Amino acid sequence: MVRWLAVPLGLAVAWLAFTVSPLWSLYDLAQAVRRHDVAYIETHVNFRTLRLSLVRQITGAVRAASDTDLELEPRDRQRLNDVAYGLALALAETLVTPDTVMDLLDNGWPDKLDIERPAALKPEGLAIRNAGRLLPYYAALEMRGFRAVVIPIPPEAPRAERTRIRLRLRGLSWRLVDIEMADILREQIAAKLGRALARAKLGASAGEER
Repeated sequence: MVRWLAVPLGLAVAWLAFTVSPLWSLYDLAQAVRRHDVAYIETHVNFRTLRLSLVRQITGAVRAASDTDLELEPRDRQRLNDVAYGLALALAETLVTPDTVMDLLDNGWPDKLDIERPAALKPEGLAIRNAGRLLPYYAALEMRGFRAVVIPIPPEAPRAERTRIRLRLRGLSWRLVDIEMADILREQIAAKLGRALARAKLGASAGEER
């Protein structure tokens, strides 16, 4: 009987250890952000997937905003989406660097970029000063199969103010492969792009009138 119990007990312990393992990588990431350790970020972050994700998020937000504008013709809406994609690509190159990734994770907002933070939004980010702080993250993490986990930052914040990161297991270590921006930040970036597109449209219209 003891032998039969040892097998499921061993599996349960192994699974618990596996689900806890991303938290140690999260702790190391938090310390790297605190120390501004560029070398660590460069080796533990997949910047290619981050850029692709950022482009998808921004263009999706702009597309959702344009779909609510009933005055836009289908051709103009498609043109707007194409231009937004190009601008999102350019913005991704600026936003996804070791410095800006640390800036975003540090307090939930890319302060180094010209994006206005709402006055009521508290500056909360990936701050893990001790092992006890890992417990809320463990309670909030979402396992995605055996090789990926999604973690909200900070775990106690309202959903619209959470930055969600995805860690993927590569070999024996977890790497940061995706950052899902908080809804508030994504809307601010989409609004900024929308204003840039509106100015471009006005400039083009003025040129046609001449």
